Amino acid sequence: MSMIDDSRPIFLQIAELIENDIVSGTIGEESQVPSTNEFAAYYRINPATAAKGINLLVERGILHKKRGIGMFVSTGARAQLLQTRRKDFQTQYIAPLAREAQKLGIGADELNAMIKQSLISELTEGSGIR
Repeated sequence: MSMIDDSRPIFLQIAELIENDIVSGTIGEESQVPSTNEFAAYYRINPATAAKGINLLVERGILHKKRGIGMFVSTGARAQLLQTRRKDFQTQYIAPLAREAQKLGIGADELNAMIKQSLISELTEGSGIR
């Protein structure tokens, strides 16, 4: 698990940690997530804070409760999270990139080539291939 930082509300970070594990496949659909007490003990936070993060995901349909057993990842949660994150990616990264490319006179073909080159560089650097 990652560390909690003081820059954002802790309950949001707990929700994000669970989301990240779902998106990465670390926690599969219909798998149980750690309890509020487990989060509280691991991160040394108030159980109510951990519960607030988990309840946020319940409200969004990412998690559901099985009475007397615990919280589980809902079927379709990963697809839902990926769709939301792709929309956020478009808004946060692609739209500003496109605006800046337009200012610099970079056309779609050149921008695509730059993105492809960056992806290739990331893949080769990340895998240790040189």
